[in-house]
Amino acid sequence: MSGAEERGLPVATSGASRAARLITDGLDPKTWIIADGVLVGWHAGRFAGVGWGLLGCLFAAGIPLAFITYGIRRGRWADRHVGPRPQRILVMSFAGTSVAAGTLLLWALGAPRTMIALIAAMLVTLAALLAVTPAWKISVHAGVSAGSVAMLAMTYGAWMLLACPVVALVGWSRVELRDHTPAQVLAGAALGGAVAAATFALAR
Repeated sequence: MSGAEERGLPVATSGASRAARLITDGLDPKTWIIADGVLVGWHAGRFAGVGWGLLGCLFAAGIPLAFITYGIRRGRWADRHVGPRPQRILVMSFAGTSVAAGTLLLWALGAPRTMIALIAAMLVTLAALLAVTPAWKISVHAGVSAGSVAMLAMTYGAWMLLACPVVALVGWSRVELRDHTPAQVLAGAALGGAVAAATFALAR
């Protein structure tokens, strides 16, 4: 069920809405997590770093996605974006447990500090978004995308902030699809960007 359906609103079918669906699906949190894992991993240790990044992505994206897919097949939720808040809380809690396990595993295996910091930042960002979700449907898409760009900018330099329009595009898609209000998107981006940047800076 989409956010629009959850609130009893008509679901738009315009060309803009179809474009928004492509953006929402193509630039979902999983995509940003994998991009961070590969790019930050490459900067930290070339191919070995990418390997560590992909291991972290397994716990931050792969296992949570498998859980969501299983829930869709069992009819527990309608799609992988999981609109209704009670369902989102369950999925986000499971994802947080998976990311925490991944962080501990990277630490136990002696991963580079930067890679541990990356996954830890994902965990803390998810926890911050989860803390708000029971009261308000803050945008996870916006939070993860903004946090990802912030950490890439801290790794490669300020020029990575040129990706900010992509974050804005993700936010537009969530509003266009009526899954979130503009306030929920802006709050998600602000919270995700700030928490991810602060955690990554402190932990690496």
